[in-house]
Formats: sequence, C-alpha cells, structure tokens
Amino acid sequence: MRKAGRRSVVALAGASDEVSGRASSAANAANVASAAAPERMAGAGPDTAMPGEYPARARQRDAMPGGPGPGPGPGAGLPTGLALLIALAGGGALAAAFPPVGAWPLAAAGPALLIVALWRRSLRGSLAVGLVFGLAFFVPLLSWLVNVAWYAWAALAGAETAVFAVLVIGQRLLLRLRAWPLAVAGWWVAAEAVRARWPYAFPWGRLAMSQASAPTAGWSAIGGAPLLTFVVALAGACVAWLLLALWPRAVLPRVMLRRTGQPATEQPGTVRAGTDHAGTDHAGTEHAGRDHAGTDHAGTDHAGTEHAGTDHAGTDHAGTERPGPNRSGAARARTARRTAGRRVALPALAVAAATGLALGGRLLPVDRATPGEPSTTVAAVQGNVPHAQNLPGQLRAATVTQNHAAATSRLAALVRSGSRPAPGVVIWPENSTDLDPGLNPATYATIQGAVDAIGRPVLVGAVLQNPVRNAGQLWLPRRGPAAVYIKRQLVPFGEYIPFRGLLSHVTSLTALQPVNFTPGHRAVVFRLGKIRLGDVICYEVGFDNLVASEVTAGANLLAVQSNDADFELDGQQGESEQQIAMARIRAIESDRAVVYASTTGESAIIAPDGSLIAHSGTWQRAVLDARVPLRSGLTLADRVGGWPEYVITFLVLVALAWAAGGGAIRRARARGSEPAGR
Repeated sequence: MRKAGRRSVVALAGASDEVSGRASSAANAANVASAAAPERMAGAGPDTAMPGEYPARARQRDAMPGGPGPGPGPGAGLPTGLALLIALAGGGALAAAFPPVGAWPLAAAGPALLIVALWRRSLRGSLAVGLVFGLAFFVPLLSWLVNVAWYAWAALAGAETAVFAVLVIGQRLLLRLRAWPLAVAGWWVAAEAVRARWPYAFPWGRLAMSQASAPTAGWSAIGGAPLLTFVVALAGACVAWLLLALWPRAVLPRVMLRRTGQPATEQPGTVRAGTDHAGTDHAGTEHAGRDHAGTDHAGTDHAGTEHAGTDHAGTDHAGTERPGPNRSGAARARTARRTAGRRVALPALAVAAATGLALGGRLLPVDRATPGEPSTTVAAVQGNVPHAQNLPGQLRAATVTQNHAAATSRLAALVRSGSRPAPGVVIWPENSTDLDPGLNPATYATIQGAVDAIGRPVLVGAVLQNPVRNAGQLWLPRRGPAAVYIKRQLVPFGEYIPFRGLLSHVTSLTALQPVNFTPGHRAVVFRLGKIRLGDVICYEVGFDNLVASEVTAGANLLAVQSNDADFELDGQQGESEQQIAMARIRAIESDRAVVYASTTGESAIIAPDGSLIAHSGTWQRAVLDARVPLRSGLTLADRVGGWPEYVITFLVLVALAWAAGGGAIRRARARGSEPAGR
C-alpha cells in the first residue's frame, strides 16, 4: 500500500506538471491575444483590460465589481450612447405615466428601462445615466412651472434631477445583489422618501401618484403610497430582468457586430482564455477565480457554460451536462437551447407574478360601503380668476373674492328653487380671498353675504396677516369665521425662501417673497353636525402624513383647497391634473370622499374608491355638488401610518451596506490574486 501510494503521488505530480505546462502556455497565448486585439475580447467595454494590463486591475479601474444575482444578462453593459438613449426613453416614459398624458402602465416601463441602462455601468456612467433619466422625467413633468418663470422651472427640474442622479448610484450598487428586483423596488420607495424631505420638501413624481386610474391603486389602502410605489417598481424590475435574460439572443449579436466587426458566437458569461469577465455564478454571487487555463474570471455562470481548457464533459451545478470537445454539434446546440430556456423561464415567471400582484389591487376591499352609512351633499365652488395679469393686486384679489361669492349666491338661488339639493358644507378654494377679512371690512361683508345666502357652513381659503398665514377659514351663517386650519407644509420659493440668508447674498430673487409665511403645526377637524371635515391646502395633498393626520384625528370627509391659476396661464393643465390624481389616491388610501376645489379648475368631487363623481373644466366659473358617504373607519394604511416607508427604507440601507461591503471584499480578493510583478 505504501509503494502504491508513492507511485500515485508521483503520477499525480507528473499530471500536475503537465496541466501546469498547458495552463502556462494558454495564459501566455491569452496575454499575446489580449495585447494584440483587446477590442475583440468577449465583454469588451468597461470591463476590458488595456494592452498589457492585468484584467482584474482593469475591472477596478473602469467598472464596479459585481453583477446581478438572479438571472442572466450581458457580460458587459450597453454601449454608452445606447445606454443614455435608453435612459432618455425611460425618463420620458415615466413622465408620460403622469397627467396630462396619464398612461399609467409606463410607470413600470420607466424603472425597467433605467435598470437596463444601468446594467454593469461604472460609477461615473451610472451618474450620467441618472442625469439623463432625471432630465427626461422632471423637465416635462414640471413644465407647468414655466408659467411662473422659466428659471423657476429650470431650477426645480435641475435640482430634482441632481438629487435623483446621485441616488441612482445607490440603485447601481443594489444590482449586485441576488434579489436585486426586490432591492430596486425598495430603492424607489427610499428615493421618493428622500426627495420628499431634502433638500426641500417636493414629493412630485412618485410612482404611486401615477396610478389613480389603474387597477393597482388599491394597494394604497393597504400600505399607503409607499407600498403602491413598491409594487409598481417591482413589476418594472421584473420586466428588466426578463429583458436582460433575452438580451444575449436578441441584442448581443448586433451590438458585438458593430463593436468588433465579427458576429457574437457565444453567450455572455462564457469564459475564454485571456478574457476577464464580470458575471454571476449559479448562486448569483460574484467571485473572482481561476479557470483551468489560467484565465482570471469573476462569477461565470456555471449552468451550461463551456470552460476554456477543460477537456472533459461533466455535470454543472444546475445538473446540466457540460459539453466536451468530443460531443457533437447537435448535442451542444440542444444543451445551449435548454440553458437559454431556463434563463428566460424564471424571469418570465417573475414578470407574470409581479404583474399579477400589482393588478390584483383591484380585488382588494378598498371601498367598504356599509348599509345605512351616513352621507351628505357637498358643493365645491370654482369662482374663476381674471386671466389678465396687468390688474393691480388689490383689484385682482377683490375680484376673485367677488367671483366666488357670486357663484355661491347663484347656488343658493338654485337651492331655494328646488333645482339643487341643499349642501351640508360648501368648499371655496385656496386664495379665494388674498385680503385678510379681519382687516378689510369690504371683503368681510362680501364673504358673509354669500354665506348667509346659502345658509350653510362655507370653508374659505384666505391669506391672513400678522403673521402671514395660508388658511382654511370656516364661516358660519350670521356668525362669521368660527374656526381655522393653518397650512402646515409651505411651498418652497412660493410661500417661503429656503436658505434665505445665503441666497440673499447671491440673488435678488428672494424679493419675490419678501416675508416667509408662518406654518401651522396641527391637524384640524371641523365638526359640522354629522360631518367631520378635514382640510389640506394644495401642495399638502402630496404628503402622506398630513392627509393621514386629518383622518386619524376623526375626519369622515376630506377637502383639498387649491389655487392653480398661476400654473395654467398658457392652457396647461398638468399641475391641476397631477394634484387631482394625488387626491384620488388619498381617497382610496383613506376610504374617504374628497372635495377638491380650485380657483380656476380643474375642480372635482371624488368617491372613496377614487372615481370622479363630478369635475369641471379650467378657466370657467363652476359649481359642483354631489352626495357622498361619510366614513369613519380606518384602512390598514391609516393604521400602519408611515411604517411601510420606514421599514422599506431601512432594509434598502442595509442592502446598500451589504452590496458596498461585498464589493470592497471582492476588490481586495482580486488584488490579492494578481501575480507578483503585475
């Protein structure tokens, strides 16, 4: 036994020397080939080594080590120009998901295209993709701001784009993880949470707010707008996974033909001598290793992949037979087809599951009507605003108030004649008086006359002085103002100037708002018999906590007072339609009817299921009325409050730390595996 053992050792040593000699020859040949024609190496692009450069060093120089875990994809990212074009298309598609276009399925297409554009990009490349996507999204989304000033539009769209682009780098890091579709869906929730708070609060462009007309909207009643965003983004991420699985068969041959002048003859992820690959192993974890031919590779997919320098046919980790050189071409083709089918099947199932989950929102019990539930008639008055901009401020403000008083008096006449039902409450819009009634007797008399005529409570949007506040003032017949709600979330650059002390040294634009408004600090519920009216003003409808606070304080009916006149001067309706879409999501989220009153339109009365009971056009006087339910129960979204957003954001931060830490470890291992002297 000892002699046999020694003979075995000698035999193994000889075999090892023979293999080492073959590997050394292959490595030398690979280095020659790499120096002669690096552009023809598979995966050419960001991960490609320069002539004479060790491949792992090239990966550290140009690319972010790491690759997506679940599912196949190209061994390198798209060419830069094509990636930027896809990012441009993705941002434009996402903008079209919102009003005025309102093509809600594109809310999933935008995130999907962003993932494709980010695939295997470097940090700088990811930032560029984020900038292009952000500009294509925010510039059209906020185009109504041009009515205020072109520089306001440019500044806000530019700031939102810059924040978004920096956050996109985080999404690129998350693409390293095995479960990146879930991580990316969470990233959208976390990114929206950041943009709603910093550098100044501006929650426009949330995926959830594009879904008011979609069957997905019911998810907002379960976990609020953050959960709805997550579900939509998950569907988009799974679509991206499928696109990347189809990529090698549908796109790679043409891309490689343009890059190298030769057609691609193998699937991405196949290891060839002298080529450094950034790919994914069967478990979705990137790793650096050495194949039998001395090739340095990172995370090659073992399923059905032929290893250079391997002269045996075996079984891979997925149980698939690996072809050897003695296998027939037909057998290899069958193996390749089976492998490709498996690569596409799982992403396709994920798309079907995620899409079904999102569309299943229609089946959720979001409109919980009960027999005999209380109801009331509500009215929204849209008095209209003078279109001319050259009127003196005092005259313009007085005219707006008179318009709303006249429309209310007309409604009172119709009620007395029996052609309209008497409303339980009447809602006037934000800024229906810009003159403090307490300081202007004429304004006070105009409002009180209209309230006495209708004989019902009227919620009046008023600007109050000492200090300056944006308020919803409740007026009662023959009593005048009885209670008030003060707007809590002020509009940056509209009601206050962020960083006023700093900006005043570099620009005179701070003079446009010489005095900051003073915000309120609490929810107010107006108690009017069986009506418990909660109020939010304009911009506040975009903030989850503000609307929820009115509901949890006891409101069974919600009002949104808005002034859209400044944003619709050239006929654009984007701002008012986007806010009505938000109000519709709030109705579903809280299972409450919502009355949306605007000075110039659109105004709307919204049912608890988000449907429009009544709505008006723009730049016209209109009075809407409808009977709506008064519901006091709490949805699951109201009960859990902001916790879905907090939990998802926390998990995304953990995932980011995991992805970044794993990348650092892999880079350290790659440096340690470099031969001495390289």
